[in-house]
Amino acid sequence: MSAYKVVNPADGETVKEYTQVSDAELSQAISKAEGAYRSWSSSSTVAERADLIRAVASFHTERREDLARIIGREMGKPMEQSLGEIDFCAAIYEYYADNAENFLKDEPIELLDGEGSALIRRGPIGPLLGIMPWNFPYYQVARFAGPNLILGNTILLKPAPQCPESAEALDQMYNDAGFPEGAYTGILASHEQVAEVIADPRIAAVSLTGSERAGAAVAEVAGRNLKKVVLELGGSDPFILLGADNLDEAVTAAVAARIDNSGQACNAAKRFIVADELYDDFLEGFTAGMSASQPGDPAIEETELGPLSSDTTAERLRDQLDRAVSQGAKVAVGGGNEGNYFEGTVLVDVTEDNSAYREEFFGPIATVFRVGSEEEAIKLANDTPFGLGSYVFSNDRDQALRVADSLEAGMVFVNGVGLDGVELPFGGVKRSGFGRELGRYGIEEFANKKLIRIVE
Repeated sequence: MSAYKVVNPADGETVKEYTQVSDAELSQAISKAEGAYRSWSSSSTVAERADLIRAVASFHTERREDLARIIGREMGKPMEQSLGEIDFCAAIYEYYADNAENFLKDEPIELLDGEGSALIRRGPIGPLLGIMPWNFPYYQVARFAGPNLILGNTILLKPAPQCPESAEALDQMYNDAGFPEGAYTGILASHEQVAEVIADPRIAAVSLTGSERAGAAVAEVAGRNLKKVVLELGGSDPFILLGADNLDEAVTAAVAARIDNSGQACNAAKRFIVADELYDDFLEGFTAGMSASQPGDPAIEETELGPLSSDTTAERLRDQLDRAVSQGAKVAVGGGNEGNYFEGTVLVDVTEDNSAYREEFFGPIATVFRVGSEEEAIKLANDTPFGLGSYVFSNDRDQALRVADSLEAGMVFVNGVGLDGVELPFGGVKRSGFGRELGRYGIEEFANKKLIRIVE
């Protein structure tokens, strides 16, 4: 039985099973990716490749409702959020299509000895393997494949086992856009096959978005084979509330930051660190807001909180929550689940010796902490193995910047949530991974920055 199948998390129905790629088919896919790199990448221009990516963007827009329904079936994403993901993908593709020529133009270097000239010329490095997660089936692909295809790298794309239908839809869009055979290929591969692909000398580098465990496994194989990797892993992002001109707005932002994608986002706010004088009022409003976010049918556009992505995800979250409570944490609101549907849940009194203090909750569960000073807030925020994103709310700009400078994170958002943009680099530090996607830096990760010096 193939590991690749669509099981609707809303009702447990197996929608469709897919056949895993054979070793022979996989070897052929690698050969075609290398062939496309050697021929198409060298014979096409950045502008021509950008036009193909622009077509991919247009297909996302034209097919957005069908695409949204697919990921609703695959991982339970609420309809409105699914449509938002697809619109963001179109914007990512268009951004790189519009800006790639400028990003990739030659960069002159001023020579100290003044003899001749020198420049940096950016170009592709070869076929890339992308290993994608289930929580954002289109978005993760857009930010990896879009810039790299324009750069001239070719792509082998391994989707999550529960997302073969969206992978199939992506294959179709790239094909319809006019990409040549081998430029973009979806592969329904096993873990063992993935390791073989990474080791294959025809593959230049690897990008993975997923768990720490998966990241470590991929980095180990890549390291043995001297391949560059970009890793975007987990996060337990702090939401630090030190001051607010309007506390109700801060509470609304906090709820939105926790329940987006049903709490299944690596860069979601998960730990809420609140100044002592604001704590009681914040907790009252936050628990009310989380309680009001009731799970519902993801196919209905008004639904904010859908089911978790699978039985396995729900069982893991249930175990985490039960352990947290058994170790002394108190449930301020929620705590229940019916199958894959979890209530919005708030935990308090989470002490340093509780497993919930440092674990990442990948679902609509928040932990709330009271702190007595800015210094204590920073210390608590940094007391985590992760370092992806963070949120700082303060009505003192100097304080907000001071705290932002002190946070061990790849991203800091001040006085707002949901502020990601196509032009803003995304990535983390510590066990949240390394490398950046999106923005100018996203097209730089797998570029050969070739030095050319000329003496006249």
